[in-house]
Amino acid sequence: MALPVLWIVIPCYNEEKVLPITAPRFLAKLSEFIETQKIAANSRVLFVDDGSKDQTWPLIQKFAQTDPHYLGIQQSRNRGHQNAVLAGLMVAKDRADVTISIDADGQDDLNAMTDMLAAYADGCEIVYGVRSDRKSDSWFKRVSAQAFYRFLRVMGVDVVYNHADYRLASSKVLQHLADFKEVNLFLRGMFPLVGFKSTSVYYERHERLAGKSHYPLSKMIALAINGVTSLSIKPIVFIAELGAVVSILGFIGTIWAVVMAIKGATVAGWASIVCIVSFLGGIQLLSLGVIGEYVGKTYLETKHRPRFIISDQTWHDEPSKQPKADKDVEKQRKP
Repeated sequence: MALPVLWIVIPCYNEEKVLPITAPRFLAKLSEFIETQKIAANSRVLFVDDGSKDQTWPLIQKFAQTDPHYLGIQQSRNRGHQNAVLAGLMVAKDRADVTISIDADGQDDLNAMTDMLAAYADGCEIVYGVRSDRKSDSWFKRVSAQAFYRFLRVMGVDVVYNHADYRLASSKVLQHLADFKEVNLFLRGMFPLVGFKSTSVYYERHERLAGKSHYPLSKMIALAINGVTSLSIKPIVFIAELGAVVSILGFIGTIWAVVMAIKGATVAGWASIVCIVSFLGGIQLLSLGVIGEYVGKTYLETKHRPRFIISDQTWHDEPSKQPKADKDVEKQRKP
């Protein structure tokens, strides 16, 4: 029976300092799986250069020249981490049976891939890499990360707690993921929407091996906002609920103002101003919430801009002459 073809997808942005350290580790892990016959010999390591401004792309080209298991694609410009991951997955979906996406910084434990492949062989189509703890994080990073995931949950986004973008996904999942046409991507929330049998493997995350982190607090906040606005309209629902509450309070305030006016305990003109401001303020918020509900739904359906544009790649013909073995792989996997 044919072994599954694995592509390890690695987004890269200004990673010239860390790639010489981590690239050999990715290749060594791939070679280990090939030697132990867990994956096919035509499996690959795919680097995705997200419009880097340093020597990342020349390094990727050099890797590809030294070993055929290395491949690389370059985006026409910097489009962000999520778009880089998606670009790699979409290139791999028709060439591999299974993919594992992982960052280039060496923080994620490569040994977790063994458990991911075991879960895939057992019938799982998605395997999430989840941090077992945050001991390596500073107090502020730990607290902000926890707040990040809680905020997403409160806002109605279905995410796996302490999971970033270290995951295994089968080609079946990727074929359906391609039908999701969102331009503002938040893959952590999109994969749970695809469905299929899934599980999690847990690992300890290490310190970055070299270079600087590309996800400071500002980008974490932007990612959270993008995740909420791309996958949930719950904030708009909150606005509508707030409008309803304000409308009720405005109605109560109107009655109170009228009573005060009858008692003569108000300045001339005060009651009418309070009534109008309270009533119209509540109605406006309520109306904006209801309209926003429809605008939000339309917004989620009408984004059709290109999510990635590949300007260069390290191969001219098909990188894998041997086709992937979907049918045979499916037969040997447990239901």
